[in-house]
Amino acid sequence: MSIEKIVEQALQDGYLTPAMEAEVGRICNTASELSIEEYMALDRLMGALLTGEVVVLPRKQFINVMEELVLSEAIARVAEIEATSDRTLDVGDIAAYGLNRLPPLYATTEEGANYQRSRAKEELQTLITQRVEEAIARYLDRPDFFPERVALGKSSGKEVLSQVSSLLQAYAPNYESQPNPQNPS
Repeated sequence: MSIEKIVEQALQDGYLTPAMEAEVGRICNTASELSIEEYMALDRLMGALLTGEVVVLPRKQFINVMEELVLSEAIARVAEIEATSDRTLDVGDIAAYGLNRLPPLYATTEEGANYQRSRAKEELQTLITQRVEEAIARYLDRPDFFPERVALGKSSGKEVLSQVSSLLQAYAPNYESQPNPQNPS
């Protein structure tokens, strides 16, 4: 979405959402130079914000206490394994696996976060430990598929087509073979 459209939407609705604000910031940060129209739109938005015609919706601050508990457990276990072996583990992969198998514990205040932490330590610590151990076991047990593989590049259409063609030749060499006149298909 363009800056002009975002400003138009904000003026129409009377508010600027966090997503709209983030998009304007992203555009301003990535553009080498803004156009006159974009500057004019930003000026209109600034004026509307100053007069109260447009209000900024506050971001709701919240945390998932389960993330910090799982991450702490994963870091501790990974550190133990890496200290006693030559394996390197990805803490992010392990934490994500565990988090996908545990309930979220969101809080919006420090008091609520402290309550969630104590509740989780009493009721869920065993489950957290089990899920992290399971994640580590899965991580260590996964095979190293095709270490020579290369991701498709973000390039021109011809290069992507060439890469896909190479993949097809490697994995389906007879896919586009010409029919044999002696043995028609």
